[in-house]
Amino acid sequence: MGSIHVVVPQPEEPPALSTRAIDNLQYIRETMERATSFTAIPGWGQVGIGVTALAASYIAGRQSSFRNWMAVWLAEAVVALLIAGWSIDRKARAANLPLLSGPARKVAFSITPPLVAGGLITIVLYRAGLTNAIPGVWLLLYGTGVITGGMFSVSVVPVMGLCFMFLGAIACLAPELSDWAMTVGFGGLHIVFGIIIARRYGG
Repeated sequence: MGSIHVVVPQPEEPPALSTRAIDNLQYIRETMERATSFTAIPGWGQVGIGVTALAASYIAGRQSSFRNWMAVWLAEAVVALLIAGWSIDRKARAANLPLLSGPARKVAFSITPPLVAGGLITIVLYRAGLTNAIPGVWLLLYGTGVITGGMFSVSVVPVMGLCFMFLGAIACLAPELSDWAMTVGFGGLHIVFGIIIARRYGG
C-alpha cells in the first residue's frame, strides 16, 4: 500500500496594499463625482440646438411682425427641448448613468424656475406692449437657469450661463441689438460650448 501524501494548498498572495489603496481611492472618487455632479450634459446635442437656433434666427429676422418673430422662436424652444431630452437620455444610457439620480434632479429643479419665470414675464411684457424687452429677458433668465443648474454639472456650464446673461444685459440696454444677441446666444454659445463639452466630457 502506497504512502499517503497530504497536499497543503498554498495560500494565495494577497494584492499589494498600495494596489488596494489606489483601487479604493479611485472607486471613492468616481462615486463622489457621480453623487455630486450630473455629467450627462450632451455636447453634440447642444451643437444641434445651436444649429437649429441659427436657422430660427434667420427665419425670425425675416418676419414682418413681432408676433410671427416670437412664434418662430417659441417653435425653436420646443425643438431645442426635444433635442436636449433625446441627447441627454442617449448620453446617460451610454455612460450607464441614471437620469433620475440626485444630481440630475438638482439640475432640473434649479433650471426650471427661471424658465417658468421667463414664460410668465413674457406674457406680462407682451400684454403691456413692451416687446422690445422680451429678448433680453429670455437671455437673462435662460442664463440664470444655466448657471443655477450648472452648479450641479460640469464646470464649463455656469460659464456659458454667464455669457448668456451678458448678452441679455446688452439686449436689455440696447434693444436694437436684440436679434444679434439672440443669434450669438442661442446659436453661437450653444455651438461653442457644446463642442467644448463634447471634447472634454464626451459626446
